[in-house]
Amino acid sequence: MPKKIIENEQLYLREFTTDDFKDLCLILQDEETMYAYESAFSEEKVKDWLSWNFKSYQEYGFGLWAIIDQKSEAFIGQCGIVYSDVENEALLEIGYLVNKKYWRQGYAISASQLCLTYAKNKLKAEKICSIIRDTNIPSRKVAEKNGMTIIKQFDKDYSGLPVRHFVYSIDLNK
Repeated sequence: MPKKIIENEQLYLREFTTDDFKDLCLILQDEETMYAYESAFSEEKVKDWLSWNFKSYQEYGFGLWAIIDQKSEAFIGQCGIVYSDVENEALLEIGYLVNKKYWRQGYAISASQLCLTYAKNKLKAEKICSIIRDTNIPSRKVAEKNGMTIIKQFDKDYSGLPVRHFVYSIDLNK
């Protein structure tokens, strides 16, 4: 079993394994969950997503991690820290996606707060952000509850369509 990266009373975060493929498919192939990406992922894209995370673990020592419920051991979703390119600038980002059957139960807030702690204490990061589609109100509320504020807006290209995104950020030295 992969080791826990960081935990609290509700959940823990751990690295993905190939055994997580089916659980990831339930999230990444769900149209409603993936509306912010403009489409659900194909099986091949889910495999690429997993591979991208494995590479991130090797290259940086972090990436997106599995969110696991402490009591039930259920796979809740993913949350972690990645580098994201925003207008040719590499930003350290907290990203999260939760299986819709666990929405509105505090998992995204709890997991992203663990990532804030990890970024500050383990990575010694000075700031971290979350990049969120303008219409994704639940994710925007998570960022705001984490003390993040909008520092930038930009359009991300999804199959030739510009989609407005906000860059939320927080100074971790305060």
